[in-house]
Amino acid sequence: MAKLFEPLTLRSVTFPNRIFVAPMCQYSAVDGFPTDWHLVHLGSRAVGGAGLVIFEATAVVPEGRISPDDLGIWSDEHGQALARIVRFIQEQGSKAGIQIAHAGRKASTNLPWLGGQPLSPSERGWQPVGPSPIPFAEGYPTPHELSESEIEGVIDAFVRATERAHRAGFDVVELHFAHGYLVHEFLSPLSNQRSDKFGGSLENRMRLALTIAERARKAWPSHLPLFVRISATDWVEGGWDLEQSIELSRRLRDLGIDLIDCSSGGLVATASIPTTPGFQVPFAEAIRREAKIATG
Repeated sequence: MAKLFEPLTLRSVTFPNRIFVAPMCQYSAVDGFPTDWHLVHLGSRAVGGAGLVIFEATAVVPEGRISPDDLGIWSDEHGQALARIVRFIQEQGSKAGIQIAHAGRKASTNLPWLGGQPLSPSERGWQPVGPSPIPFAEGYPTPHELSESEIEGVIDAFVRATERAHRAGFDVVELHFAHGYLVHEFLSPLSNQRSDKFGGSLENRMRLALTIAERARKAWPSHLPLFVRISATDWVEGGWDLEQSIELSRRLRDLGIDLIDCSSGGLVATASIPTTPGFQVPFAEAIRREAKIATG
C-alpha cells in the first residue's frame, strides 16, 4: 500500500496518486450521448480524489455498443458532449481517461437489471459482428463474419475515436482489447477460426490488436499516455492465456503503449473464474516483469 498515494508519471502526465477508477458501464446514455448521470457519477469520483477517472467502454461505431444505452464516440458531436465532463474532472485535480471499444459478438444486449439478454432489431437491437460466425453462448445470435475491408473500417473507427478523444481534452485513452469483446475475439482461437491473415497463428490473431494500437499511437499525441486493457486468460483450456498475453504486451510496448490494464475472462460464458480477492494481481505482476511495461 506504500505507493498507492504516490504520484505516477507516464509520459508528460503526472497522476496525483495511483487510484484509477476503472471504466464501468452506466447504461444511461441516449443515442451514445452522455447525460447528467455521467457528469455526477464520473465527477464525484474526481471530487473523491481518484488520480484517474476512466469513462466507460465508449463505442467507436453504433453497432459496437454493448447495449443501446452505452456511450459512443463515433461522431464529432459525441466527442464535444464528453468534453464538459472531462473539464469538470480535471478541475477537481484528477486526470480524465476514456476507454474506447467495440463489443463485437457480445453487442446488442439488454440492460443487466433486465436480464442482459440479446436484443433483436425489433427490440432496439442490431446484428452483431465478429471474427467468425460463432455465437457467444446459447441463445445469442450468430455474428456476421467481418470481411477484411470491414476490419479495416473497424481499425479506422478506433483511430477516429482516438482523435476525437484528444479534441475532447482527455489525458489518457485506453484501448479495450478484453472481456470477450471484438479485439479479444480476434485474439482467442476459441472465437477466431479465420483462415486469412487475421486468423490461425498467434501473429495473425494479434494483427488486429497490434494494428489498432500502432495507428492509435500515431493519432494520439506523443506526450500523452496510451493504455490497453487485456484479458490475460480466457480461463479455458486451449484459449487465450498468460503466455500469449506476455507476448502481446511486449509487442504493444514496442509500439508505444504505456500501460497494460490486466483483467481476465469474458470470452466464454461457461468459464469458471476464481474471483478471490486480488486474483488479477499475478497477471499484472507477470506481465510487468516479463514484458517490462507498467501494469494495472
